[in-house]
Amino acid sequence: MPLTLVPNVLLKTNTCQERCNIGLQCNLLVVTVATKETDGFRRFMRSARHFNYTIKVLGRGEPWKGGDYMTEPGGGQKVRLLKAGLQEIEEDKVVLFIDSYDVVFASGPKELLKKFQQTRHKVVFSAETLIWPDRHLEDKHPHFREGKRFLGSGGFIGYVPNLKEMVADWTGEDSDSDQLFFTKIYINPEKRKSINITLDNRCRMFHNLHGSLDEVVLKFEDGQVRARNVLYDTLPVVIHGNGPTKINYLSNYIPTVWTFETGCSVCLEDLRPLSGLKSDYPLVVIGIFIQQPTPFVSVFFETLLKLEYPKNRLKLFIYNQEQHHEVAVSSFLKDHGEEYQDVKVIGPEENMDRVASRNLGLDMCRQDKDCEYFFSMDIEVVLKNKDTLKILIEQNEPIIAPMITREGRLWTNFWGALSADGYYARSEDYVDIVQGRRVGVWNVPYLTKVYLVKASLLHEELSNNDLFSSGTLDLDMAFCHNARNKVSLTPFASISQGVFMYVTNMHTFGRMLSTENYQMSHLHNDLWQIFENPKDWEERYIHENYTKIMRDKLIETPCPDVYWFPLFSDIGCDHIVQEMENFGQWSGGRNTDTRIQGGYENVPTIDIHMTQINYEKEWQKLLLDYIAPITETMYPGYYTKFDLAFVVRYKPDEQPFLRPHHDASTFTINIALNQKVLDYQGGGCRFIRYNCSVEAPRKGWALMHPGRLTHYHEGLRTTAGTRYIAVSFVDP
Repeated sequence: MPLTLVPNVLLKTNTCQERCNIGLQCNLLVVTVATKETDGFRRFMRSARHFNYTIKVLGRGEPWKGGDYMTEPGGGQKVRLLKAGLQEIEEDKVVLFIDSYDVVFASGPKELLKKFQQTRHKVVFSAETLIWPDRHLEDKHPHFREGKRFLGSGGFIGYVPNLKEMVADWTGEDSDSDQLFFTKIYINPEKRKSINITLDNRCRMFHNLHGSLDEVVLKFEDGQVRARNVLYDTLPVVIHGNGPTKINYLSNYIPTVWTFETGCSVCLEDLRPLSGLKSDYPLVVIGIFIQQPTPFVSVFFETLLKLEYPKNRLKLFIYNQEQHHEVAVSSFLKDHGEEYQDVKVIGPEENMDRVASRNLGLDMCRQDKDCEYFFSMDIEVVLKNKDTLKILIEQNEPIIAPMITREGRLWTNFWGALSADGYYARSEDYVDIVQGRRVGVWNVPYLTKVYLVKASLLHEELSNNDLFSSGTLDLDMAFCHNARNKVSLTPFASISQGVFMYVTNMHTFGRMLSTENYQMSHLHNDLWQIFENPKDWEERYIHENYTKIMRDKLIETPCPDVYWFPLFSDIGCDHIVQEMENFGQWSGGRNTDTRIQGGYENVPTIDIHMTQINYEKEWQKLLLDYIAPITETMYPGYYTKFDLAFVVRYKPDEQPFLRPHHDASTFTINIALNQKVLDYQGGGCRFIRYNCSVEAPRKGWALMHPGRLTHYHEGLRTTAGTRYIAVSFVDP
C-alpha cells in the first residue's frame, strides 16, 4: 500500500462541528508519521482500509531523526511534521493524529467521532497508566474521580484550529520528546483551558497498552473482534501497542483477521504461489545446526532428502559441534552432497562457537546475490510434511515458522506472549492454537528451532552481522529480540524496526525431539529412546505393517496356537544384532549360568541377556506397548511381563540347533532378527506334538506360542551363516 492519501468521500456541507452535532459522519482525517513502510505500517493500513478511514501520511522518505523513543525520550520529528502538515489541512476537519507502526483500529470513524463529541472538548489525548518521561511532573497532572491521569502522545484527536494552536510554539529538535512537549501543555492550566484539552481517561477512544496489558481482553461479537477494557468496561476504537508485544496478539484477531465465524480471513492474501512456476524456484540456503548429542540424526537427513523442493535450488550450511554425529553427516554428504547446488560444513574440529555459526549461516545467504531465503533448522526438528518449505515460501511473510510440537506435551516452537521482563508468557489463545482449535498464521514474539527468513531482511532491517547476541539471552531469543527491536542503521530510519514473525498451524508439519537423557555409551543409542521419544522410536524400529495386525487381521497361525505377526523393522533388527555383537560377551552355551536365578540352565543357548546391555526396561516397555495388545486378544487373562529376554546366536560351528524342550514361560515371543537365505541357511522352529515347523521365519516377525505343556519344540539346525533371534519368556 503506497504511503499516500487514501481516497474517501469528503462532505462539503455545514461546518465539521455542525455535521457532528446533527449525527452525520464528520469530515475526519487520520494523520500519521511513517518514514518507512514497515510490517507494522502495513498492518495499520489494513485495519484502516477495513473501516474506510481517510489516511494522510507525513514524513515519507525522510531520514528518521526522532530517536529510538521506545527506550528514551524522542519523537520530536513527529511534532515538526504535524505542525507543517496542519497548514495544508482544511480548518473544518477533525484530525486524528496517531502512531502507525504499533496501532490498529478496532472500530470505524462513526463510533470514534461520536465518542469524541461526547467529551465536549476540542482536543482529546489518549491516557496512560504510567507517567513518562519525567516522573517529577506527576503532581502537576489533574486528578480524575476515575480513570488514568497521565497523557499519552501516541494518539489524540481534535479540531484543526485547536491543534494548530497546540503545536504553534514548537521549536524543538527532531530528537526532543514529543511526549514531554504535549505533557507540559496539558499540565499548564491556562493552555489546557485555552485549547480545551482533556484525556480519554476511561479508554473509550484510545487504549495504550504500556503498563496496562492485563486490562485488555478480546471480545468476539457477530463476526468482528474488539478489545475490551475490563477495568472500565469500555470498547476503545484505537489500540496502541506502545510497549511489549500484546498488540501483535490482539491484531491477530482485530478487527476481523480471525473470527469464530470465518476463521482466518487474511491467511490466503498476498501469497507467493510456487505451483506452475515457469522459472526456477527461489534459491534457499538451509542452515542445519547440530549443537548437542541428539537422537535420530540419520533420520533427520533422510527427511531432508524427502523435502519436495528442487535440490539444485538448495544450498546447505551444516554446523556440527558433536564428534559423535560426524559419521551421520559424512555418510549423508558422501551419498547425496552432490545433489545440492552447494554445501558448506563447519565440523567440530573448527571449534566454532554457536553464535558465530548462526551468524555465518545467515551470511552464506546474505552474501549470495541469488539467495532469496534462509531456512534455519535445528537437528532436533522432525519435519513430517514434505511440502513444508514450499508452504512457508508461499505464505510470503518476512519470518515464518511451521508449528511443531513435542509429542504428548503443550510445548511448541513459539511463544504466544512475553512477560514484562521479556521471557515466556502464555497467551490466552496458546492452547487453542497448539491443539488446532484455532487455525491460521499468527504474529508471535518468539520462534525457535525452525523458521524461514526472507533474504531481503538480511540486506535491510537485519543487516547487522551479529543477530544472535543480546546480553544473556540464548541464541533464538536473541535473534527474535533483535528482529522485534533492532535499531536499524539504514538512511531512512533509526527506530525499532519491529520485523514481524509468524507461526502457521494451517498444516501439520512435524514435531520436536527430546534430547534429555540421551546417552552415547552404546553403538546404536537411538534404541534406548523408547521412553523419551516414543513416536520417533516407533517409526524407526517398529514394522511398517504393525498397525495392520488387528485392523486388517494381519496375523497368521502357522501351527496350532502359534501366532505370527510383524513387529520390528529391518533397521530395528539390524541395530539389535549389531548392538549385541558390539557388546560381544556371548555366553558359552553351558548349563552353568550365573546370570539366572539358581545358576543352572537346563537347555542352554549361546546368548546375551537384555540385562547385560541395560536394555531390560526398554524391552519391558516394548512388550507392554506392542506385544500386550496382541496377547490380550490371543491369550486373554495373562499379564505381559517378561521373566527373561535375550538374543540367541546360531552358527554351524558354534551352536547350530537347540534340542527339544519346554520354555520356562506361559508363552514365549520369538523374533527373527535376520533373513534366511540372505544371512543363513537352515534354521527354524519345529513344534513336535503337532509335527509343524516354521522353517522360513520372516525378518522382524514374531512367533508367539505357549511355553509349557503343549508346545514342546526344538530349534532346527542352521547349516550356513549366522542366525539371530530375540526371545522373551512371558508371564512365567
